[in-house]
Amino acid sequence: MEEHTGDGKTTGGLSRRRLGGRLLALGGVLLLHAALPGAAGAAGAAGGPAERRALQGLRLRYGSPRQAGLVERHLEAAADEARRFLGPSPEHPYYAGAVLLAGRGRTIALHRAMGEAVRYADYDGRTDRVREFPAAQRIPMAEDTVFDLASLTKLFTSLLAVQQMERGRLELEAPVDRYLPEFTGGGKELITVRQLLTHTSGLRSWAPFYQQSTREGRLRMLWGVRPQDTPGTVYRYSDLNLIALQLLLERITGHTLDLLLHDEITAPLGMHRTRYNPPVSWRRVTAATEVQRPPWSGLDRGLVWGEVHDENAYALGGVAGHAGVFGTAFDLAVLARTLLDGGVYAGRRILRPASVELLFTDFNTAFPGDDHGLGFELYQHWYMGAMATPHSAGHTGFTGTSLVLDPSTDSFLILLGNSVHPVRTWRAGSAPRVAVGNRFARAVPVRTKHGGAAWYSGMETGGSGTLTLPPLTPATAAARLRCAVWWDTVPGEGAFHLEASADGQTWEPLAFSTQRSTGGAPEQWPRGSAGGWSGRIWHRLEAPLTAWAGRPVHLRFRHAAAGRYVGRGVYVDVVRVAEPARLLFAEDRPADASRIRATGWTRATD
Repeated sequence: MEEHTGDGKTTGGLSRRRLGGRLLALGGVLLLHAALPGAAGAAGAAGGPAERRALQGLRLRYGSPRQAGLVERHLEAAADEARRFLGPSPEHPYYAGAVLLAGRGRTIALHRAMGEAVRYADYDGRTDRVREFPAAQRIPMAEDTVFDLASLTKLFTSLLAVQQMERGRLELEAPVDRYLPEFTGGGKELITVRQLLTHTSGLRSWAPFYQQSTREGRLRMLWGVRPQDTPGTVYRYSDLNLIALQLLLERITGHTLDLLLHDEITAPLGMHRTRYNPPVSWRRVTAATEVQRPPWSGLDRGLVWGEVHDENAYALGGVAGHAGVFGTAFDLAVLARTLLDGGVYAGRRILRPASVELLFTDFNTAFPGDDHGLGFELYQHWYMGAMATPHSAGHTGFTGTSLVLDPSTDSFLILLGNSVHPVRTWRAGSAPRVAVGNRFARAVPVRTKHGGAAWYSGMETGGSGTLTLPPLTPATAAARLRCAVWWDTVPGEGAFHLEASADGQTWEPLAFSTQRSTGGAPEQWPRGSAGGWSGRIWHRLEAPLTAWAGRPVHLRFRHAAAGRYVGRGVYVDVVRVAEPARLLFAEDRPADASRIRATGWTRATD
């Protein structure tokens, strides 16, 4: 189960979207790896500095926000946001408790437990009332509390599949029935391995396997499922995709999925608190989930605690490709660090760097907004918040779990909550994930070249504001406005604008160009506005004032965030207006700076 409601990463000259298209054209796994930038090395070859450090055996460590290159007050604000949802959200608590872990590089700078892991003993759906455990029997949340990770399981299944691709046992573009001959009929023979991993198989989102009393009956139900749409023509998030992938992996390896998880991922990485079917001895350190009773659940199990919450995974013996893995925040941080370092942690490699790139390549360019790598969701503001960039990858789980990692800032964020405790109907959406993601994104600083403050738009939902210069009168058509800009807004829902006015009342767009501080050709913005993600680097902006020669002009920057989500915001720095013989305005001159009118913009050093 899952609560699913710009152009991509540039690597070696190829955008993530163009890279995905090239990979699809090539097909076989060996060609896939050959096409990926940096794929020349074998499994043990070292890539960039981060990967070389990982191969030397360096591990995660706890440290201060400063050691992690993070801003402490914004990091603490992320913890405050997570804590806020222990209260009415808006009526009931979003979760009984949560564990929040955030870091950058190899430093975990925030690891907090809040609320309770076990609070509710029973729930009455007729009255919407709960029976709580006595205070002495409740279990507080701890940093090492084990959670039912729910659909984060899909990431592990996807990693196992890509490992088999590395070993030549599985091809990304091969039809699934090559490996599972039973997986056919009604168009299923057209479904490829890639389509399972990217949720483009056309299969329905879910099926009640738990209604079948035997494993054979559950398998017959899967074999009998027919695609609702032609494979490859729609995006539809489906548990069936990963259940089918589980059966495929078990068939080609001869091992069950729980054994594969242990031998291929958790044991090599030292993730000793991550597994299927945790033993009874773990129960007291495990967060409880739902009081399962019809009609909100398909099963009548009472309080689920220490066993998998998902009904289908429970019916499949607790081991399933879509759900069933339990784990801790720290273990997920190890996984995040492994992927950020190109598939290696503490000297143990589980994937090649090219395979990690494959996981984070957008194969769903035909379905804008549903960016998806192999198992990983990409660039999703609806739960990543302002952490979402064309580089960011992650996933959520129905029980209240989430993982986001962003290679562009070398950062990772894990929020684990027991949000179906006592019942799934007490919460909706991903408000805590978004709020925490916004605050953590703010904790990753934006620095100016001179180390001082810049004008900052902020990142409030629905926020807007203007930054207006005093009226100027260029003498020649050669006058130019120049400044440095940095921006990250939600594509189509946020932007910054450069505008001009003769009277300061009626404004019109002013065309400009931007050039990356790292070089390259200028980019033209003829409509006077820019939005989306600018690469997390400063750009040089230049706007000709040709039409204003000999007459007064008012100039302003305007930002607007119109949607439900926000990006990291907009920065403007070192504003100057000059012509060949005269400097009309310079922000670094105190007299000029004092005449700037700022509404909704503030000065910020981070």
